[in-house]
Amino acid sequence: MAGIEDVLRQGYVPSYDKGLYNSIKDKWDRVSKPIDSMGVFEEITSRIGAIQGREKPGVVKNVILVFASDNGIVAEGVSQSGQEITAICADGIADMKRSVSVMAESIKADVKLIDLGVAFELASPNISNEKIRKSSRNFMLEPAMTREETVKAINVGFSHVKESADAGYDLVGIGEIGIGNTTTSSALASILLSLPAEDVTGRGAGLDDKGLARKTEVIDTCVRKYNLTSDDPLKALETVGGYDIAAMVGACIGGAVFGIPIVLDGFISNVAALIAERLVKGTKDYLIASHLSGERAAGLVLKELELAPVIDAHMALGEGTGAVMMMGLLQTANAVYEHCNSFKEDGIEEYKRL
Repeated sequence: MAGIEDVLRQGYVPSYDKGLYNSIKDKWDRVSKPIDSMGVFEEITSRIGAIQGREKPGVVKNVILVFASDNGIVAEGVSQSGQEITAICADGIADMKRSVSVMAESIKADVKLIDLGVAFELASPNISNEKIRKSSRNFMLEPAMTREETVKAINVGFSHVKESADAGYDLVGIGEIGIGNTTTSSALASILLSLPAEDVTGRGAGLDDKGLARKTEVIDTCVRKYNLTSDDPLKALETVGGYDIAAMVGACIGGAVFGIPIVLDGFISNVAALIAERLVKGTKDYLIASHLSGERAAGLVLKELELAPVIDAHMALGEGTGAVMMMGLLQTANAVYEHCNSFKEDGIEEYKRL
């Protein structure tokens, strides 16, 4: 099996089995209900089955990978919270006391907290320690990560998805925690979409107007300072990104390589997904958008990926919570596919696709 550096050099992955996708879609048409009446869930579950290589899509045994890392850019006044909050949240997630953990428990999904760069030591014994550095660097002064660190973080996400596939999980959801990561993701969105900072920068966890102006100024200054363009997404990632985003990039690519669908969370994971697609063409075929984040550029990034979010609830919680909600909906939709009568069983003439 190819390692992450081999996949990055190759720069593309083949798509899933389109014949199997069509077979599952045809079976949806034989379920005793109006054609296409389960909407986008028919397409998504068909794609899930095709990625997994089975006519009965699996959506029950699921795991959420939450990547935790602090960001040195907070020194520039772009966040209302300090880095100590990341550690508190990380321990809480690992000990099943935070939003994503409680929500995941309700659908019997597992949660794994992976520490790549939390600035403080974590107390919970339930954490996967992959710490590369205690926080990324302040990219106002120097690049956030070295190239070696960036590839290492990408490999962490890639490897955890491989482990998840080997463990027999049906779906992998990805999420993150890390003070300052809406700044890193907004900076990356500005570069990847070739848009000014003011068009892609939101308030994060609740900045006031002064804080938002400062955040936008920092992003604009740094994008110009390093002369970053969409032509080199890996350089952009290492310069103004973070370990959490890099790990999610690797997780997205891992889904394509190891044949396991990746359920995205909000804006930050969507930016990671766009980088993954730019680095390894075809990755987006293996990704499922969960919700439309409240962050300003969320819809723009998903449009660039040609992925449509299902949930539009103005959520901005992070942690992988949107992915959990999407998994619950997928389980409900898949129950229709698996357990409803067919037209033949009901003695009804099948509806015909026009």
